[in-house]
Amino acid sequence: MSLFNLKNTLIIDAITCTGLFVFCVFATATVATLLGLPSEVVTVAGWIGLPSALLMLFVANQKVPNKGLANLIAVGNLGWVIASFAVLAMFAAQMTALGIVVVVLQAIGVLVFAIYEAKGAAALPRTITV
Repeated sequence: MSLFNLKNTLIIDAITCTGLFVFCVFATATVATLLGLPSEVVTVAGWIGLPSALLMLFVANQKVPNKGLANLIAVGNLGWVIASFAVLAMFAAQMTALGIVVVVLQAIGVLVFAIYEAKGAAALPRTITV
């Protein structure tokens, strides 16, 4: 069994989202200073992480993951990647070098999650409700 199956990918993604939540919500000032971002941006990013992680864990723990929800997670991750580059476009002048590197690397990481999740979702059977 591959380490990068859909369920494992969702669990790893949920762990990273939980870490984002913890750092960005409970250490907002420190993270904002290190990255050179406004504290509001850091806080909002953290709060986005919590429901995302909960949805990922919900889908990962289904006997057969729901294809629509798995696709929603993948699309949401693509939205996060776009938002990350929008943050760079809007705040790069005030961001620290560390902040720029962190935002770019996490965007690449989230893109990788999105690709694995989309591939995993594509392999799921179509759910028919009557």
